[in-house]
Amino acid sequence: MISGVAKIKVLIPYLVLCVASFSAVEITKAETPVSIELVLAVDTSLSVGNFEYNLQMKGIAEALRTPEITELITLQDGVAITVIQWSGWSSEKDLIVWRLLGSRESIRAYANEVEAMERQQVGYFTAIGSAIEASLQALETNTFKGKFMKIDISGDGMSNAGPDPNQSRILAAYRGVTVNGLAILTDTKDLDEYYRKYVITGNGAFVVAAADYLDFARAIHLKLLRELAPAVSLNKLPGDRTKIPGNG
Repeated sequence: MISGVAKIKVLIPYLVLCVASFSAVEITKAETPVSIELVLAVDTSLSVGNFEYNLQMKGIAEALRTPEITELITLQDGVAITVIQWSGWSSEKDLIVWRLLGSRESIRAYANEVEAMERQQVGYFTAIGSAIEASLQALETNTFKGKFMKIDISGDGMSNAGPDPNQSRILAAYRGVTVNGLAILTDTKDLDEYYRKYVITGNGAFVVAAADYLDFARAIHLKLLRELAPAVSLNKLPGDRTKIPGNG
């Protein structure tokens, strides 16, 4: 006959397993399911003046307000979105605010919020790898669970600090995150090719080029149209042969 003490010893591992399983279920329940989690990573390095920064924020806001972008968002089962600022540094965790977009009212409210968003600081370097990794952390620590996870990297220069962006994008690929790029060709006329070679990754990943900051609004509008379109959201962009880095 098994003693009472022996029974307790036998039950302890089982109870621990049950508690762990229950905790895992609770954590899963705490995540809000959405169609897409989207990080908009905006360049705030030294080459970006306040005028150029404001053009980026205004461009994002105007794109969100357009009827076609609004319609695409309302067709999704929720779009979780955030904006982070980056240069040689990235937005601190407590400054990263996620919003859930679904209704037209929520989209308009977020567009207004983005347009009024203050610049956090000016950085002296361009660390694209750090921007990718900060965006990954933002995706991993939010309260959403998206069918698709996407990062938008916009900038006007090649990486000159921080982790190698090629290695950072491999990390994103292994985590199932798509990285797209918006290259602003003010100083480096072939920056879009650099983004294609070393920054973007994932099925259907693409780069949109803006001739300068005055062209940013057009470019971000086009970019969001592609990212939110059903074909892209399902990673089935016709004719796209983008390879995931590290897969040969």
